Amino acid sequence: MKLKDRVAIVTGTSPNIGGGIAEALAAEGAALVAVDAVAENANDCAAYIQGQGGKALGITCDVTDEAQVKEAVAQAVATFGKVDVLVNNAAIFNKQGVLDMSYDFWLRQTGIILGGAFLFTKHVAQSLIERQLPGSIINIISTAGHQGEPRNVAYSTSKGGLMNFTRSTAMELVSHNIRVNSLTPTATDRAESFDRAERWGRKVERPATDVMAPYRAKIPMQKLPSPSDYGRAAVFLASDDAAMITGTDLRVDAGAIARYWPWDPSEKGM
Repeated sequence: MKLKDRVAIVTGTSPNIGGGIAEALAAEGAALVAVDAVAENANDCAAYIQGQGGKALGITCDVTDEAQVKEAVAQAVATFGKVDVLVNNAAIFNKQGVLDMSYDFWLRQTGIILGGAFLFTKHVAQSLIERQLPGSIINIISTAGHQGEPRNVAYSTSKGGLMNFTRSTAMELVSHNIRVNSLTPTATDRAESFDRAERWGRKVERPATDVMAPYRAKIPMQKLPSPSDYGRAAVFLASDDAAMITGTDLRVDAGAIARYWPWDPSEKGM
């Protein structure tokens, strides 16, 4: 078990990416603190891990409220004695552009993605330094943070900013033996997320059509990653296998960012 005796906080633990990462960390032995603004996400994630024989705690928290963030970290320490790993995954989505997005929503979306990562990194790092413990912090990016996507301005900007936040904090915290890296997902296969929601005891209505088919056709590997693919990558970054890796972005994107822009993978032999 690569994460035995370690304690991990994951923010944003819906049955999609955050839930997949949380389950993967717990499967490798980590005690898991599931944090989400939606109580159902935090509690269902924690309850499932407990039901599998793992240790877990669900915490409802607005990641933009510093008092709540500080209390969430304190609860994790009070319950499990420490925090070793942080995964900053909390996000909200809004497909709007610079011409039609309100400034209030710009502040809300960037606040959750960037501000939440700032606050949790600050308080987890302080906890690690106080206890003179090594640590691993993982920021979840997106291919939208590497490329220019129209009408997704706050999300793309926040995810791009989170990459340099990763590099900056990696350099600041390196002397404290705290590694900071990022992990880049892409458009994600939804089947596993529906399966996970059902395992968590939720009623799920699956779409009648494959809405992800256009993404699958255009990605080099011709298939999309699942949340468990990101989970395995997060386990690697959190573990001693990545002991000499900091300030780096690990892309689990089926080749999306590496693709030369005129090439259409769906056109065989091109």
